[in-house]
Amino acid sequence: MSVLTVEPGAVPAGEEPPDTGERHRLTAVTGLAALSLDAMASVAYGPEAIVLVLAAAGAHGLGYTLPVTLAIAALLAVLVASYRQVIAAFPDGGGSYAVARTHLGARTGLVAAASLVLDYVLNVAVAVTAGVAALTSAFPALYPHRLWLCLAVLVLVTGVNLRGIVESAKAFIVPTVVFVGSIFVLIVVGLFRSSPASTATAAGHASVLAGNASSVGALLLLKAFASGCAALTGVEAIANAVPSFRVPRAKRAQHAEVALGAVLGAMLIGLSVLISRFHLQPVEGVTVLAQLADASLGHNWGFYVIQFATMILLALSANTSFGGLPVLLKLLARDNYLPHVFALKADRQVHRHGVLALAGVSAALLVFSGGDTNTLVPMFAIGVFVGFTVAQVGMVRHWRLERGTGWRGKALLNGFGAVLTGVATVVVTASRFTEGAWLVVVMLPLLVAAFGAVHRAYGRIGERLGLGRIPEPPHRERSVVIVPVSSLSRLASEALSAAASLGDEVRAVTVCHPDPEDRAQLHALERAWAEWDPGVPLVRLTCERRTLGRPIAAYVREVTAAEPATQVTVLIPETEPERLWQRLLQNQRGAVVAHAVRRETDAVICRLRFRLS
Repeated sequence: MSVLTVEPGAVPAGEEPPDTGERHRLTAVTGLAALSLDAMASVAYGPEAIVLVLAAAGAHGLGYTLPVTLAIAALLAVLVASYRQVIAAFPDGGGSYAVARTHLGARTGLVAAASLVLDYVLNVAVAVTAGVAALTSAFPALYPHRLWLCLAVLVLVTGVNLRGIVESAKAFIVPTVVFVGSIFVLIVVGLFRSSPASTATAAGHASVLAGNASSVGALLLLKAFASGCAALTGVEAIANAVPSFRVPRAKRAQHAEVALGAVLGAMLIGLSVLISRFHLQPVEGVTVLAQLADASLGHNWGFYVIQFATMILLALSANTSFGGLPVLLKLLARDNYLPHVFALKADRQVHRHGVLALAGVSAALLVFSGGDTNTLVPMFAIGVFVGFTVAQVGMVRHWRLERGTGWRGKALLNGFGAVLTGVATVVVTASRFTEGAWLVVVMLPLLVAAFGAVHRAYGRIGERLGLGRIPEPPHRERSVVIVPVSSLSRLASEALSAAASLGDEVRAVTVCHPDPEDRAQLHALERAWAEWDPGVPLVRLTCERRTLGRPIAAYVREVTAAEPATQVTVLIPETEPERLWQRLLQNQRGAVVAHAVRRETDAVICRLRFRLS
């Protein structure tokens, strides 16, 4: 007979611990819904960015839409393959930050982290404003209220994410499926048409096609490629949020990454084929996606379904940032580059402080831009390209150090991707520098400097605390407990009882001001104290000024100077009201005393809560 012995905390093979929070983590499907909205929604503006650039070369330039898109799809395949390897090599998440920190040094890692932080924040602002722009395009009467609509959408997405990443994923599965399904229906139907079903959407709108340009140079194609790479934002989000997946985390995240690349690549190529098939030309006031829906499905209910799905998904694609950035902030906090509060995790596996910080900064950007997408777009995507490039270079070094099977081919693939994304970074930054990209160029080094300042501060704190060193053994010192009192009550009795349990000697202190009324109250207290005789001396602290905390702090300093080997504790008794609103009735004397003692002395502060319920 065999006996199975399970140690405390151990779990039999093949089973998950019963209460590890796994049910609040992502599967491959929910991970795709929660973390791919940014990338999926980019098909609404990625192909359009290519067309708008090539339109400068006239109709001849538009003929290069498909080749440019194929080049972007090839880069997408490289990125997906790279981030699939990043997920396996760095299952704790962090994406390009983790890669750069490990293989390129802490400083380069901080550059990657700063670029991702900027990209995530800008993604929220751009996604929300773009979604609201689609809504106000359908209902012009709402246009004057677009800022409030943006803030309302931001509050909605933030609230859903505070409920947990799984709950947010479930909420966004339906919009994602509807959008992706409608795009593929548009593509399939369009492939069977020899001519557009309708051109009503573009009718009456001025064309932005250049009429006097016919040559297509390498610089124009490069700029179109770089602009179209905006469709690749969000590819890194899954690699950043690997800890949010269920076990086996790396495998599930890899499956989600591959599915994202396949779906996004198919949509981009399919839409590009239709643009060439229908000889579509960009016009003012109408998106390229709207024209494609009109040409493939006709100006009917199908057209409006796609527009509505696009509007919803654009607005909700901010969820990608809420899934990825809090995990990145947690890693930065763990490495002492951000306040440790960002490493705390609430119920349902929520990094609440990261979610709230992202929402706050994004709200500030929305107010700054007035809810206008065009103000934010020039700053968008630069950060993620920097992260792409750093991650690819880091993975090249990873393969060179590891030298496993086929490492040369893998390193060559990552090196090729680094060249492509590096070129895209330079081109996008140069072409949009005066349109707002300069702000990202300025903010990147400022963020890196801020990370460094926080790290140095934690280093000084660790040095003072002796972290990493074995401290001296604890020893007992004589202790004096000082209790501020103002009258005799049950609160004073409870405070003196607690103080007697804490220290070797207890002293009650009361502050007296020179006013006749205050002196009369002091004499009454001293008579009552003598009659009560609690066995604790009452020390009178006279102060000419109407202040409470400073005289007590000064007395603590006197005791500390007179008895340097004595541990001084100030026990402050306070009432805890039965109702929340009754806190407004309190005089806050305890808070005043605690603030003064904390600021001016090294005494231990103990605040005794006496519940009135």
